[in-house]
Amino acid sequence: MGDDELLSGWGRSTWSRANATRPASVGDLRVLLADVDERGLIARGLGRSYGDQATNAGGLVVETSRIDDAALSVGPDGRVRLHGGTTIENLLRTVVPQGWFTPVSPGTRFVTIGGAIANDVHGKNHHRDGSIGSHVEELELFCADGTVVRCSPDVESELFWATVGGMGLTGIIVAATLRLTPIPSSRLQVDTTRLASLDALMDAMRVADHTSRYSVAWIDLVTTGRCTGRSVLTTGDFAPLDGLGDDALGDGALAYDPRQRVSAPATVPSGLLRRATVRAFNEAWFRRAPRRRIAELQTISRFFHPLDGIRGWNRLYGRPGFVQWQVVVPDGAEEMLREIVHTIARSSAPSFLAVLKRFGPADPAPLSFPLLGWTLAADFPAGNRSVAPLLDALDVKVAAAGGRIYLAKDARLDPALVPTMYPRLGEWQAVRRSVDPGGRWQSDLARRLGIL
Repeated sequence: MGDDELLSGWGRSTWSRANATRPASVGDLRVLLADVDERGLIARGLGRSYGDQATNAGGLVVETSRIDDAALSVGPDGRVRLHGGTTIENLLRTVVPQGWFTPVSPGTRFVTIGGAIANDVHGKNHHRDGSIGSHVEELELFCADGTVVRCSPDVESELFWATVGGMGLTGIIVAATLRLTPIPSSRLQVDTTRLASLDALMDAMRVADHTSRYSVAWIDLVTTGRCTGRSVLTTGDFAPLDGLGDDALGDGALAYDPRQRVSAPATVPSGLLRRATVRAFNEAWFRRAPRRRIAELQTISRFFHPLDGIRGWNRLYGRPGFVQWQVVVPDGAEEMLREIVHTIARSSAPSFLAVLKRFGPADPAPLSFPLLGWTLAADFPAGNRSVAPLLDALDVKVAAAGGRIYLAKDARLDPALVPTMYPRLGEWQAVRRSVDPGGRWQSDLARRLGIL
């Protein structure tokens, strides 16, 4: 696979306030770079980020996603070299039937490998396996001087780790070599436990750190009183062949064919997600879950990407949309986590969907989000005027407790808090300036947060 094969394109389009183009080759990238103005350019994968790190008002947006990856192949050791624009969707369709799985999977399969690395995505297994940057052996990075630099944890390591989690601001990832995870089947054995309080959940998740590869909890952020933080915890791992029963017959053990089976309504009343309706939904969801269920077989799409099965699920929030707020607080700051949960539950800003996960140790990337502790992600209707002051106040407390906000999902953080939340920001800025002294790589997020 040569440089000219790493990006493929189908023409040029115009977005509101930004030019978007999909170049056909690295050579085309060099032409674009030569003509870029002071607003610069930024790469964009499938556009599934909740924030603005892949938008560039008044500048250029380079689309990198690929539809066809016929050349995708896996070595016998599980190493695979991918186009930066390869989607996790396409990767899984190719490698799962061969007995492999991506080492880290975010909550949607509709993201590109380049985007996943640029945001150093994490999954339900961070407490065991870390984020995706820990599984990348080499990056091929298109840099601001028009060269393609190969970097790895051992070669050009500062540039490598500045790119992992660097949100596209060190260059465009045109290819990556990834270590996949072997799997015995495409099903997971999943345990489900219903827990009546936040403290009970936290105790169970600490145990799951040592017993389960994958772990995630749905948490109720509306109910108050002694049931505040009640939850449904799911843990599991890929099922061995002897645990599949009839599913192991023929080629069924590694079958993989995810589909979007339902669609959200085209229009949803703007006031649907009021506190009363969210409370009713949470009550039903909690009661529907079993008190304890062991080793239920689930598909990859059901366990890892449940929302992908609903086409246009974001429309459920109505025309104003939603804000996702994801925070991590370190081990030892559990009181901060309790305060967050109780504060949201008592507020007039209901969270329709919230999940809690455990993080293991951080990787060496200066702008990587995860650190050893607890991460809570909560969705809020954007049209609720109580959301902004609630989250602004919580941001300050999170920063003081040694936590941080996930920049990949941010659209509203106070720039003054970024150096506190990301104390290695200056280290990242020094690397970035050394490879892009003219400021070619820019984005709306970078300007909004003042991190360039």
